Formats: sequence, C-alpha cells, structure tokens
Amino acid sequence: MSIFRFPVLVWLGIATLIFSLGIRQSFGLFMTPIVDTFGTGREFFSLAIAVQNLLFGVFQPFVGMAADRFGAKRIIGLGAIAYGAGLYLTSITQEPNMLFISLGVLVGLGLSATSYVIVLGAIARVVPAEHTAKAFGLTTAAGSFGMFAVIPGAQSLLADYDWQTAMQFFALCCCAMVAFASFMKTNNQANPAAVAIAEDKQSLREALQEAFNHKGYWLIHMGFFVCGFHVMFIATHLPSYLADKGLPADTAALALAYVGIFNIFGSYFWGLMGDSYDKRYVMTSLYLLRTAVIAAFVTLPVTVNTATIFGAAIGFCWLGTVPLTSGLVRQIFGAKYMSTLYGLVFFTHQVGSFLGAWVGGRIYDYYGSYEPIWWSTVVLAFVAAILHLPINAKPLVRPSAPMVTA
Repeated sequence: MSIFRFPVLVWLGIATLIFSLGIRQSFGLFMTPIVDTFGTGREFFSLAIAVQNLLFGVFQPFVGMAADRFGAKRIIGLGAIAYGAGLYLTSITQEPNMLFISLGVLVGLGLSATSYVIVLGAIARVVPAEHTAKAFGLTTAAGSFGMFAVIPGAQSLLADYDWQTAMQFFALCCCAMVAFASFMKTNNQANPAAVAIAEDKQSLREALQEAFNHKGYWLIHMGFFVCGFHVMFIATHLPSYLADKGLPADTAALALAYVGIFNIFGSYFWGLMGDSYDKRYVMTSLYLLRTAVIAAFVTLPVTVNTATIFGAAIGFCWLGTVPLTSGLVRQIFGAKYMSTLYGLVFFTHQVGSFLGAWVGGRIYDYYGSYEPIWWSTVVLAFVAAILHLPINAKPLVRPSAPMVTA
C-alpha cells in the first residue's frame, strides 16, 4: 500500500501529532526562563515535567479504554481542550506550585488523549495488518516533524517575547487539534480489519488477562520503560547540559531540531524494517545503536559539532521504538483492544519518562554534574536491546465461538 493511499484518518492523526508532540518536546527550552521567573532550582521544573509525564502515563490506559469504547474523535477533541487550558494557565500563574496542576495534570491529560496511543489505536482499525508498521512509522515520524517545526519556533518566541507569550501561542495551537478531531471518522466497516474486530467477541477483561499472562507483553513493557527514560531525560536536560558546557543557547535548539528532523526518517525507516523483518530483532538493533550513540556523545568532547551530530544520530533512533512496540502489541494481540493494551505499555514508558526527567534534575542538583545519569542511559539501552530477543511475537490464536445449530 502506497502511503498516498492511506485513509484520511491517518493524515488527520499525523496533523494532530505534529502539534501535540511538537509542543511537548519544546518544554526543555522553557526550563531556564521559568526557573529564573520563580527563583526555583532545576529540580523543581524537572519535577513538574516529571509529574506531567507520569500522569500522561497514568491517564493513558483509561483514556485508551474510553477511545476503544467511544471513539478517538471525541477523546482527541476533549484532550486538546485540556492541553490548551493547561498551557494557558501555566502562562498566567503567579504561584510556582500551580505548575503541578497546569503543566503537570492538565497537560498530562491532554497529551494522553492526543498522542500516539489514541491515534495509532484508531489507525489500527482502518489499515490492514500487513501495513500497520509502515503506517505507524509514518505517523510516528509526524511527531518528529512537529519537533523539527515547533522547537525553532519556540526558540524564536522566547528570543522575541517572554515565555508566557510563547505558552499562550501554543495554547491557541491546540485549537487546531480540536478541528482535526472534528473531521475524523473511525468506523470503516468496508475494511476487512474492521469487520474482524466487529466479529471478535473477546471482552476487555479477557483481553487484559490474556496480555498479563503473556511473558512477552511484560518484556515489551520493560523495553518501553527504557525508551521513556531516554527521551525525557534528553529532551528535558540536553539544553541545560549544553549550556553548562559553555555552548551558545541556540545550539540546544538546533540539536533538538535535528533530533526531530532525523526522526522523521528514522521512524519511517524502523517502521518499514518492522514490516519486512522480525520486529524483535529490529528493536534489538535500534537499542544497540542507541547504546553506541549515547556512549560516543558522553565520551567525546562536547562541542557545537558533536552536539549537532548527536542530535541527528539519536534522532534517527529516537521514536523508532513506537511503530515497533505498537506493532508488536498489534501483531500479538490484535487491533480490537490495542488502545487499551498499548496504553498500559505506554504507562510504563511514562514511568520511565518521569524518572528520566526528575532523576536528571536530582542528580545534577546533588552532584553538580549530569555524567552519572548519562552513563546510566548507556547501560539501560544495552539492557533493553537484550530484553527483546526472547519475546514470542507469534499472533495469538483464540478458539472460535461454537456454532449453534437448530
């Protein structure tokens, strides 16, 4: 299937992710101005972002269940409203602890309803199974394009205005996600995959019990935990790390933009590999590449060039885990409850994100250095590479319902 023949819902999902994840990945640029405004340490802002990511994960299974029951259209629209409200309240608050409600709770809820789990769950229902990894890879790449497009814009807003104005502009952008959701149609019974879902009589409880008894499902959880730890530590703390090394402020924005643009290619590439080869081995290769890239970055001298190269290299394997992880869940358990089952996996991812964002600030404030946490990410990447090898990725075969005869 050509990417140009994907259903309209795929392209609306891509547009949603451009805004949702592009804004999210820019939050690291706000650390210094927000810390300066409220006179707090880096750990305070790191904890607010960590709360956001933890609640992002806590909300995700429940939001996924709601999407499986009521449809992605309503969930994305309501999530975009919560997202915009959280950003606007962040911009006007005078009390730093309010950030835990606005930037933490509301934005966390908004993200859970407008990011990969809900969008990919809807796509799984309208795209044939043999093309899901490609479709998931293309959709994942959209979040990276948002990162590439939004982060330089955030840097320009921060340079020309204050951080409050930048937050308010992003709040207005959330209106676009509401518009995209209003055009989504997720019921496509002409699609054989959708018909199969309708005929599948498995209950949610049975689906959860089946997944919890599958060893590979828990290995998928552990691997995605590492991914969450990596991406939020780097997205939140790379700007401050580069500033500590004496590099210009725009170096971090450029490095993060390179993460975004190279992930456009990387996510689609890893998605194609997942359609062509065993997803377990593709995932192992991705994490081994991460291991080498991060180890090289913390070993070599930190310069503008090495920071830029690191952004490009880590970007190539940044969110390639998403089409592969979601593809494994879809491949093993089917599409009917994918938003729920992948939502639970994503919760584990966000526990990793919480620890990556918070522990990074904690380690820095305690040791005055990021070096210990950088080397921890190297070890975790290697462990994640090994974890995917023993997963049994064969689709589960469920007994058919007995036929009733007169």
